[in-house]
Amino acid sequence: MSVISSLAAARDVAIPEGPAGRRRRMVVLLICSSSLFMAYLDSTILNIALPTLQADLHTSLSGLQWVADAYLLVLTALLLLAGSLADRFGRRRLFTLGLFGFSLGSLLCSLAPNTGSLIALRMLQALGGSMLVPVSLSIVRNTFTDERERARALGIWSGIFGLAAACGPVAGGVLVSEVGWRSVFWVNVPIGVAMMLAAGRYLPESRAPHPRRLDVPGQLLMIIFLGTLTYAVIQGPDYGWGSARILTLFATSAAALAAFVAVERRRAEPLLELRFFRSLPFCGASVIAVLSFIVLAGFLFVITLYLQQVRGYSALGAGLALLPATVVMALAAPVAGALTGWRGPRIPLVASGAAIAAGGAALLGLSPVTSYPWLALAMAVLGAGLGLVNPPITNTGVSGMPPSQAGVASAVISVTRQFGSVLGVAIMGAMLTASLHAGLAAGSPRPQAFSAATHGPWLLTVVCGLLVAVAGLVTTSARALATARAVAVDDYPAEADLFTPRAASWAARTAPSGCCRGTG
Repeated sequence: MSVISSLAAARDVAIPEGPAGRRRRMVVLLICSSSLFMAYLDSTILNIALPTLQADLHTSLSGLQWVADAYLLVLTALLLLAGSLADRFGRRRLFTLGLFGFSLGSLLCSLAPNTGSLIALRMLQALGGSMLVPVSLSIVRNTFTDERERARALGIWSGIFGLAAACGPVAGGVLVSEVGWRSVFWVNVPIGVAMMLAAGRYLPESRAPHPRRLDVPGQLLMIIFLGTLTYAVIQGPDYGWGSARILTLFATSAAALAAFVAVERRRAEPLLELRFFRSLPFCGASVIAVLSFIVLAGFLFVITLYLQQVRGYSALGAGLALLPATVVMALAAPVAGALTGWRGPRIPLVASGAAIAAGGAALLGLSPVTSYPWLALAMAVLGAGLGLVNPPITNTGVSGMPPSQAGVASAVISVTRQFGSVLGVAIMGAMLTASLHAGLAAGSPRPQAFSAATHGPWLLTVVCGLLVAVAGLVTTSARALATARAVAVDDYPAEADLFTPRAASWAARTAPSGCCRGTG
């Protein structure tokens, strides 16, 4: 059956129990994880290609930021919409459409003749990418109904980013060195086609029984907020932080955010479920996702440029040099997934924050002559922190939500990750640019000036790590978990039997009146 005909014939089906059902669920997990691998691989491969791309297309450092952030910006703006559409029209249908769009966009990116067209095509690629991560997560969430089995599956799913991070730099180094930067986009095409065929054959269709209406005002305000904020942060060093243009952009971003919150509070079926954030574990998972992905995206952006422009490594050499971070990241993720299923999210979250802070602190003295063993140790510690964080925030973000809202809940967590990535590239890139310009203006040689310019991003890494540890500790307490039960019971009375009578009673006593509506 072709992909198009399978989409047309999509209908809700259930995977049976028993050995056959378990095998089928594992196939579903493999397909969803492979799509995630492709999306994360694209980001890590691209980071290795950025210096070569910069030389070939004669672009500036801010141009490189836009090549990375144009994709992330569109992705972040549309993730919530994709989750809502998946709940309405079918998760398999949107997932397969996303695979097609991402593969086509990747192919077109490889043909871009200049920086401007590449940025535009990266935005087109993101249209497909916006349907992959949240929809694949909601498919896994609905396929695995047993709590422990779901925790393990979500650990595997979220741990894929570590595997992609490990493979991406080396694969990107080989492709860039042997073929050129355009080849980093070609790798997505065969994977995407294979996953489309597999999805049409093996994925069950599911949708929310009472899907929400589209929230056009909320979507437009989200785009304005993200677009103006990102543009202001990236272009701030060029135009001047106190310039009228940058201040106007920041003011517009703040006004759009305030209007977005006001609009969402009044809509019966909002784009962003603000009531989810009354759950401290969910709120904590979102905050931790932003902080950790600021570090991940910013670290990869800055360290790749440092390795190639200061240390003089080739693309392949930089990819190999990153292995201490990426391999440890890949190894830590499944450990965190298993630990989350066994003991809950607190231990991996606190350990993650501590490791991120320690790794950032070890990089604060980075110079052109820093010994590689020390650099490798710092990257390994940082990689351990980044690998530990993803499984617990994924599990915390979606496990407490009912299946009918899996698409939206999954999309919210995905949005916080991608929003962190947008900020990571924008903020750390802006810090690097401003400090580098100041160092060069003071007469420092470029290698010394560039190395010194990385110290600001590493200090930000330390701060983010400490905040992750504190948030992980506070939002996984018994009191915090009670707020999650209250939100679930209060907002979804049809599923109250999943929780204890004591929790239901607590929710009835503590929930604010008039603020909760079930949306199916």
